[in-house]
Amino acid sequence: MTNPLAPLSALPEVVVVGEALIDVVHTGTGVTEHPGGSPANVAYGLARLGVSTGFLTSIGIDGRGFAISSHLSGAGVHILPGSQSAVATSSATATLTEDGTASYSFDLVWELPPVAPTYLPRLLHAGSIASFLAPGAASVKSLLQHCAGTSTVTYDPNIRPELLGSHHEARTIFEDLVPLTDVVKLSDEDAAWLYPRNSPEEAARKILGLGTDLVVVTRGSEGSFLLTAETEISVPSVETAVADTIGAGDAYMAALILGLLTRGGEGLAPPVLEQVARMASMAAAITVGRPGADLPAAAEVQASLVS
Repeated sequence: MTNPLAPLSALPEVVVVGEALIDVVHTGTGVTEHPGGSPANVAYGLARLGVSTGFLTSIGIDGRGFAISSHLSGAGVHILPGSQSAVATSSATATLTEDGTASYSFDLVWELPPVAPTYLPRLLHAGSIASFLAPGAASVKSLLQHCAGTSTVTYDPNIRPELLGSHHEARTIFEDLVPLTDVVKLSDEDAAWLYPRNSPEEAARKILGLGTDLVVVTRGSEGSFLLTAETEISVPSVETAVADTIGAGDAYMAALILGLLTRGGEGLAPPVLEQVARMASMAAAITVGRPGADLPAAAEVQASLVS
């Protein structure tokens, strides 16, 4: 996207659009910095799973921006033209509790240069702060509009209340984007924030009614809930010792996308959904078992599934 000049055979199968930033992680033992941001993690996770992935973002030409681009490129992510356009690279400060749960504060600016798709990827993934925060959110919506109906479109709102303004405004943005998608994945915490009067299952039904084909709600140790117009299933999580929860939802999302790309001709039939969710749950379990957003490679996921 944004004028790629490579031959068509070399264009990424999947394009991810959204924020990339540096996670500044505070623990009881000190402070570390890691490349992060939910869409960046998804792009990284997809490349690690062997999916040809392009990433459209906004980072600066600075040390932190170089760290992000090196991290992603090292996994095989193609950072798309126009992505190194920010004055400075954004950051998120994560504070970890003793049980590994992370809370966040942000120093984030989200703006994309004018972008016009010159090809339509097989799948477009968008998500997180980038879909809400002006002025870049308008560019994200425009990309979804271009791809809807041709590319498979996946969306993870990854709600960060402190960055979203009013609840009404954020929910309106979210509900305007859902009809442009084929799959919406969100956590039970996201669902509770968007629809505080509803259970996660009720929220999923509301979201499905807005016009998407599949809603996936992740529920941490309680597994995930998948809903289509024809079926609903629950898939348990994979038990593991938790180092921290950073990147767990993004690992699930990346593996979910891989499952959608490789599902064959059975569409969203219950056996397909169960298989895809099992793989996504395994990817999340591997990620929470080690520090930071260290998303697994395909071989790790496959080995764990058959062990």
